[in-house]
This record gives sequence, C-alpha cells and structure tokens, in this order.
Amino acid sequence: MDKFECIKLFNQIARLGSFTATANELNMSQGAVSKKIAWLENSLGFTLFHRTSRKVSLTSAGKQYLKQCHELIEKITITEQRLKNELSQVVGELKISAPSAFATQRLAIPIRDFINLNPKVSINVSVNDKQVNLYNDDIDIAIRASNLKDSGLKAKKLLDHELCYFASPDYLKQNGTPISHKEIAHYHCITYSLSNPSNVWYFNKEKYTVREIFSSDSPEMIVNMAILGLGIAAMPKWMVQKHIDKNELIEVFENVEKHSLPMYAVYKNEDYLPFRIRAFIDFLASYFESEKLK
Repeated sequence: MDKFECIKLFNQIARLGSFTATANELNMSQGAVSKKIAWLENSLGFTLFHRTSRKVSLTSAGKQYLKQCHELIEKITITEQRLKNELSQVVGELKISAPSAFATQRLAIPIRDFINLNPKVSINVSVNDKQVNLYNDDIDIAIRASNLKDSGLKAKKLLDHELCYFASPDYLKQNGTPISHKEIAHYHCITYSLSNPSNVWYFNKEKYTVREIFSSDSPEMIVNMAILGLGIAAMPKWMVQKHIDKNELIEVFENVEKHSLPMYAVYKNEDYLPFRIRAFIDFLASYFESEKLK
C-alpha cells in the first residue's frame, strides 16, 4: 500500500463523513476504501474512525492525526508546485564553482546578462581553482578546464583555451629571447601547481620538462611573477592579452603549436534537472560561441 495515498483517502473520508460518499467521489468501491483505511490503521497501531451503520466519526486519535495530515498534505502540495515551477522556469538559486581568473574575467558579464534576462534567479559563485565535489559541496554547475575523466557527471563544452607563453621585457633582455621551444630547458619557468605534473609543458604535442623556479595555484600570482621578471610562464591568452598590449609582457613561441585545454560546464547526472541549470548552461555555451565569432 502507498501510505501517502491512504492518508489522502483518510483526509477525504473525514471531510465527507462517509466511506460511501468517498468511494463514489473517487470512483472506487466501498470495499477498496475500507481496505485502505484498515491497512492505514493497522500500520499506525490505532483506530481512526468510529463506525456505525449510519455514519463514521473520528476517534480522538483520528482528530489529532487529521490535523497533522492536513499540514503534511499542504506542505507536500506546496513543495510539488515549487519544484514543478523550478523544473519549467528560470527561478531559484544557482550555485556555481569556477576557477578564479575565469570567474572574474570571463564569467562576470554572462552572469550579469543572464540575471538581467531572468530576474527570478539568484546566483552564488564559489571561486575555487581546485576541483570540487558537486554532491558533497552542493554545487549545481562547476566550470572546469581539463580533459574530463569518466566521473558519472554530465558536461557541456563551452570553449577551448589556447595557452600563451610569455615573459617580461626585462627578463628576455637579460636572458635572451628563445627562438625555439627546444630551448625552454635553459630558462626559469613559472608553473601552475594544480597541473599534473606542473613541470611538464607541451609543444607540438611533445612534452618537455621545464626548470620550475616558482609554482602557484593562483593564475593571478603567476602572471604577476612573470611581470616582475622571474621567468617564462604559460596561461590562457585571454588572461594576459591586456598585459601584452601594454608591453608589460611579451609572447614567446608564437609560431609553435600550443597545448589547448577545453573548458566545460559540469553538472550532476540526474533525471530531473532543474530548468534554471539547463538554461544557464545553454546560455553560457551560446555566449562563448558568439564571443568566438567576434
């Protein structure tokens, strides 16, 4: 027996004051109604109705139980309506985890535009360069720049990152500008500690072990150390283009095939995905596709 269905049936009988009237209203047999209420009473361990040949009335325990049933049915109905609304409209809260530099430099504008289009949604962004667990950390969408492993999650590709190799004018003046990527072993390198391994860079699809003079899990720190002349670093070009334009950094190995990483929106593999999550992922994918065409 479905206990909740029996509870709703109990509520109906209490309202109509009759097993027969309830059976007629629900197009059930009186025997089926009686059987369900008997099962519910047996499950509860107390009697809900006084039964006579003419009418039924609530027992003292039945009256107390009916009050709780009213509250239960109301709460479940409200919850069902809210969830159905969230599954069909862009409403509610979105919890997003994103890498620090990407969050501030690439994600802020599309988030603003999405909120302006959908004023009933609120967005909470957790800035974290390490991979979070979407289930343990209660995250709806994680933005990740990597080749994804099979994790049981779903993902939608947003864009590709092409790495840019760069150093300050002072560092290159003092140490010379490398002509070929094969010379990288002779230079100090600033690396991203969350890469595995951090001291391996790829050129023309071949890997090279570099002299790791400084490492950090902060992209902003890496860029700043390069500007200060510590060595050669590698980051997505969009992250350093403004510094290149100001001549604070100079791109090296421009003609070498760069290592590229895809950026994904990762989300839970669930049967009922709230519409706000799907809508935001599709919006991001469309936004970055249009950016690519500019």
